[in-house]
Amino acid sequence: MSTLEALRRNLLEELFAAFNRHDGAAVMACMTDDIAFDAAAGPDICGRRLSGASEVRAAFESTWTSMPDVSWQCTRHAVFGDRGISEWIFRATTKDGQRIEAEGCDLFAFRGDRICAKSAFRKDRPLLPARAPDEAVQR
Repeated sequence: MSTLEALRRNLLEELFAAFNRHDGAAVMACMTDDIAFDAAAGPDICGRRLSGASEVRAAFESTWTSMPDVSWQCTRHAVFGDRGISEWIFRATTKDGQRIEAEGCDLFAFRGDRICAKSAFRKDRPLLPARAPDEAVQR
């Protein structure tokens, strides 16, 4: 692995640590100002395309607000030149208490030492019932 590929792999680790801290500034520090993000769901063939740092940050912050326990448990990162992939398990609780737990992945494009494009893919799994009050959260 080249030095640049190693730097980019570390960048993916930093990105997901920031996602799991719900730290918008740290997430955006991993991305270019003209970041393009294709969300997993939306009306277009690409899901929903968001462009630019402020629009992308707002989308991430909306996710953290609507699902305060949201997390991405990364199972693998790989970098191949100017492309990368992260595999993860997405876990969250909706406002009405139902749970989401699904595998997914992100495809990335890099420009220099930053991410310039992110495309998210997540399994379309039915929501799980709300947890009993004494049921432990597993992460």
